[in-house]
Amino acid sequence: MSSVRMDKWLWAARFFKTRALASKACELGRVDWKKGEMTWQPAKAARDVHEGDMLKIKNDSGEFQIEVLGLSEVRGPAAVTQGLYRETDESKAARAAVVEAKKAIPVYERVWESGRPTKRDRRVMNRLRGRQGG
Repeated sequence: MSSVRMDKWLWAARFFKTRALASKACELGRVDWKKGEMTWQPAKAARDVHEGDMLKIKNDSGEFQIEVLGLSEVRGPAAVTQGLYRETDESKAARAAVVEAKKAIPVYERVWESGRPTKRDRRVMNRLRGRQGG
């Protein structure tokens, strides 16, 4: 096998749960493709993926920049599918920086004693949010 459809490969490499989601991501411009020294181009679901191609993939887990090392049309175990691609060092560093930035954001939550805010608690929250009334 010398090539595989983009949506099949993304599904087989476990970037998306279904082929339909992989196809939709291509349609929405969340997958970019590059071969050799070319510039990045939006990938279509029907585009053929070859070994050595570079891909930029945006999904719920973050933004990946990978090199295609192997081809597969079937979805196998996660340990096997990780051998289909290699993530670049810059991509790993960027995703780690995003995770650290999210951890640095303070979370303001109040744990309610009774499980639900009382009328008095709701009035205090409204005052803090700048809402009138209450």
